Amino acid sequence: MVEIGIDYLAAGANRHPAAADWDAVSGLLAFGADRNIAIWNPLSDEYHGVQGLLSGHTDKVNAVRFFRGDPSISPTLLSGSVDKTIRVWHATTDSLMGFECIAVLDGHLSSINCIDVIQGSNIFVSGSADATVKIWRLSASKNSVPPELVQTILINPRFFPLALALGHIGTDGSLILAVAGTKSIIQIYVTEDVGENTRFSLQATLTGHEGWIRSLAFIQDYNHSGRDLLLASASQDKYIRLWRVHQGEELPAVNGSKQDPTLATFGKSLSNKAHRLEAAGLQYSLTFEALLLGHEDWIYTVSWRREDEKLQLLSASADNSLAIWESDSSSGVWVCTTRLGEISSQKGSTTATGSSGGFWMGLWSPQGDSVVSLGRTGSWRLWNHDREQDQWIQNTGVSGHVKDVMGIAWAKDGSYLLSTGSDQTTRLHAEWKRGTKRSWHEFARPQIHGYDLNCVDTCGESQFISGADEKLLRVFDEPRAIADLLERLCGISRKGNQEMPETANIPVLGLSNKAVEAIEDERPAVNRTVDEREAPDPASVARKSTLDIDHPPLEDHLARHTLWPEREKLYGHGYEISAVATSHDGTLVATACKASAIDHAVIRLYETREWHEVKPPLTAHSLTVTCLRFSDDDAFLLSVGRDRQWAVFERDQTNLDFYRLKASNPKGHSRMILGASWAPSQAGRTFATAGRDKSVKLWTANDGNFECKTTISAAASVTAVDFVKEPVNGMLMLAIGIENGDICLYMVEAATLAIKSSDVIDKRLCPLISINQLSWRPPAGTVSMNQVNGDQHGDMTRQLAVAGGDSSLRIFSIRSLPEK
Repeated sequence: MVEIGIDYLAAGANRHPAAADWDAVSGLLAFGADRNIAIWNPLSDEYHGVQGLLSGHTDKVNAVRFFRGDPSISPTLLSGSVDKTIRVWHATTDSLMGFECIAVLDGHLSSINCIDVIQGSNIFVSGSADATVKIWRLSASKNSVPPELVQTILINPRFFPLALALGHIGTDGSLILAVAGTKSIIQIYVTEDVGENTRFSLQATLTGHEGWIRSLAFIQDYNHSGRDLLLASASQDKYIRLWRVHQGEELPAVNGSKQDPTLATFGKSLSNKAHRLEAAGLQYSLTFEALLLGHEDWIYTVSWRREDEKLQLLSASADNSLAIWESDSSSGVWVCTTRLGEISSQKGSTTATGSSGGFWMGLWSPQGDSVVSLGRTGSWRLWNHDREQDQWIQNTGVSGHVKDVMGIAWAKDGSYLLSTGSDQTTRLHAEWKRGTKRSWHEFARPQIHGYDLNCVDTCGESQFISGADEKLLRVFDEPRAIADLLERLCGISRKGNQEMPETANIPVLGLSNKAVEAIEDERPAVNRTVDEREAPDPASVARKSTLDIDHPPLEDHLARHTLWPEREKLYGHGYEISAVATSHDGTLVATACKASAIDHAVIRLYETREWHEVKPPLTAHSLTVTCLRFSDDDAFLLSVGRDRQWAVFERDQTNLDFYRLKASNPKGHSRMILGASWAPSQAGRTFATAGRDKSVKLWTANDGNFECKTTISAAASVTAVDFVKEPVNGMLMLAIGIENGDICLYMVEAATLAIKSSDVIDKRLCPLISINQLSWRPPAGTVSMNQVNGDQHGDMTRQLAVAGGDSSLRIFSIRSLPEK
């Protein structure tokens, strides 16, 4: 028996303007993270980051909305995906992730792009790339009753809806719906009846924008008699337009913003044509109200809030800024009162140095004293408003990979975890320790590359090596700024006083991280005498105080100031790198590349003193080597590949840089082998191999060869396998990851390799797609339960890191319980 908990979840948010929502009741923020929905409490002082990943969708999540029904009822969450379905989730204490899926709606014929709800009504709407908008009715108090489809609106002229907004019109419960998307028009629909027979009809089409419209938002304006309604529309034409819905035959009083003299210089169409609407027998007018100028690029989202009867509008743009707009009390002109993000002179390069690449979303907190924004890297920025200083102060957000996590590697002493993936980044994760509080965070982004990264491993305590879809490998050194940060916040101290580079950056026209000296705060950032090709990006120049912080790095730090300098490039392979492993003594690196012929299916060894290749390369395979592993004492090197065979190489005792083929099995599995792991040395020479033939095989040394002692069958292809690096209660503990996302744990008798017991981690805690790698934290980094709860007889809690094909990184805490 084992007891399983979640220590860390990391996943980058999907870059879609409708893929997140902040619940006004619970304070939870839900966002799409690949095919999952991540749950985060941004204002929690525990800083635990993502606290749940809801799995169920089979493709990327584009739209997320909390259904704001009766505040006394648990929150309900709506999500729409590229898989053409809408899922309804209900908060429950019985679920491990906090929410449980209660309904799946599959009425749309294409990707769901947007969802909107309205407080005080059980109606919600969805827009899809099938050019339809569907109206649904949801009973928030009867969770067992699935939502019913009320109406399907075929959009004419045909366009794909990208934004929807629902609002109350009048006082009798009538609803108004705004629809916009891949045309420059906004369609306005109004309900014909109130109650069970609610149906929307097209009553107006608004023109004026000159690009696709990305966001719409309604709010009641109580400053005008008759409960006027304001509609904000944000477009790729870089402008925000405001529209007013006014009850009665008479038009509203002319707003001063229409007389703003600056508008004439832009030559914009400011038509004040009055559109007539009718709802429940009452007449309304819809007129253009104001044009908001100030953003320099596409505007992705707009969001309203009311403070002391004053309306504020938050906009997020691809120009790397959030803007807060207010109407001037005297003139009525809408002006930008606050701008957050990056100002133009500090944007810097948009390449590998990590310029944010625009903000895809901006959201208000329930109280309006905090805002969040989503950037290109999938990371959230959080700002809190300090009323005393009247300043917006940036606080710790959450981050994660935005594509498959392909490789993970613990530091040799288990102090931190490296992850690398198809989003072309390598990230360092560590535990922030402050008193009795603990929480995991991304502390550095050592590598921001131009190729998809495939594998990573640590070399000693302050180096790592990574392989990507290029023919070479790169070795990186830890800079002093990061070492000091990890020591100060995580208690990770480094042995010895080896020389460390201060920090690193990437030259504007360069591709490699270069070691640079951190400069004093008062020194200018750019030296005009330096060759322009070697000049650093001014925005990435490191000052000595940049990382002198008492909290985990913010996204601005991670994107620019936590690079590790590159020490070496290792050449020799002819194709993309597929596997890398370093010896436990840190003296050798084994590498392999993708191969379709024997000539390239070799294993190359490099010594780490001068980083020279040890020739000749090791030969045994005929196709791509998928995994390389050194035994605990480095006496053996194990390789497995797509050619279905495994090979074991033995170290030369006279020349420790050399390995020679000791044994191989060309038919180790009936299909390709995808993973391998050595058992701890106390079990003798034993290793496990994982194959696409839906099996894991345990092999042990016997008379100079290795024979299969045990075969474990799985439900699907086994893609990852790893042994705990020390015996557990006298037995071996093995974790296997399966192509369908399942993770299984096995207790194996060390002498006979017989399976003693097995456990399956709850599927709700696991990805729904392939496990790319599993890695147990080295024993030096594990935490005894005695340290956690004072239990005098507590067992050791071990941590298992999981690299998922759904862009998630997970760390499970696993405690083995004594048999009853």
